[in-house]
Amino acid sequence: MVAPPTASLSVRELTKRYHAIDAVRGVSFAVAPGEIFGLLGPNGAGKTTIIESVLGLRQSDSGSIFLNGIDAQAQPVQARRAVGAQLQFAALQDKITPRQALKCFAAFYPESTPAEKLLAQFSLTEKADVTFDSLSGGQKQRLFLALALVNQPRLLILDEPTAGLDPQSRRELHGLIRQLKSDGRSVLLSTHSLDEAHQLCDRIGILHTGRLIATGTPDELISRSSTKPRLTFRVAQPLDAAVVGALPAVTARQPHHGGWMISTSDVNRTISGLVQTMAENGNELIDLQIHRPSLEDVFLELTGRDWTHSPSTDPVRD
Repeated sequence: MVAPPTASLSVRELTKRYHAIDAVRGVSFAVAPGEIFGLLGPNGAGKTTIIESVLGLRQSDSGSIFLNGIDAQAQPVQARRAVGAQLQFAALQDKITPRQALKCFAAFYPESTPAEKLLAQFSLTEKADVTFDSLSGGQKQRLFLALALVNQPRLLILDEPTAGLDPQSRRELHGLIRQLKSDGRSVLLSTHSLDEAHQLCDRIGILHTGRLIATGTPDELISRSSTKPRLTFRVAQPLDAAVVGALPAVTARQPHHGGWMISTSDVNRTISGLVQTMAENGNELIDLQIHRPSLEDVFLELTGRDWTHSPSTDPVRD
């Protein structure tokens, strides 16, 4: 069996069961060179099981996995040489320093990136000789990313790399991930953050109960949605439902925090009609917000479930 020559990672019909539960069911996708591909799904969707199967940490029940054209199941050692990984539950000894950790990891590979270069690249030079347990959450994540690059991998696998980080640390890590792409590396990114997936990923695969139910660029997935744009607004003098429903292009309406939320098939026409109604009645528009369809709307439409209340299906973890 031969993988597509252009794929850094090719997964075909991957299946993994835990007793009677299908944690991953016939999942297929590919990551192209220089691409950030996101596995997007709520906790329990199967993301971690897929990543651990790709890395050989779990044995799949069926399907094939190719890393840089090498059969990862038939030649696991060769396949993993060109792959770096940052796992969700990574840890190091409390008293090891970043410099020591990088040199230790480098010793496992015939070719590696010098520790000093990685320390500088990930803004860890000043923390090179302090103990791991004294690092902040963001510094620890930067160190784990540096460790994933020790062996100069062409493909990087990141499992929830920003989980638990504060907003500033998350932005910094996003910048580092974008730089990896600019350097020509491919990235498989597992995340349950809709905003993170939209900001970082060239393409996204949406996972739900172990199945890959949609793939495409973020904008492609959103454009396929039948969800209408929404407007939320408040006015000085309350409007009754009949007036709101009579605005141009309105397809649905409901009260919302002292005002209204409306769906519209034409944002410009609806806003123009609202402004005209305000002027004709001497009313004042206090607040107006436009809400375009989002990945959350896509997930709700595809699964019938709200993103934040999607059930867990992986009995081990995800």
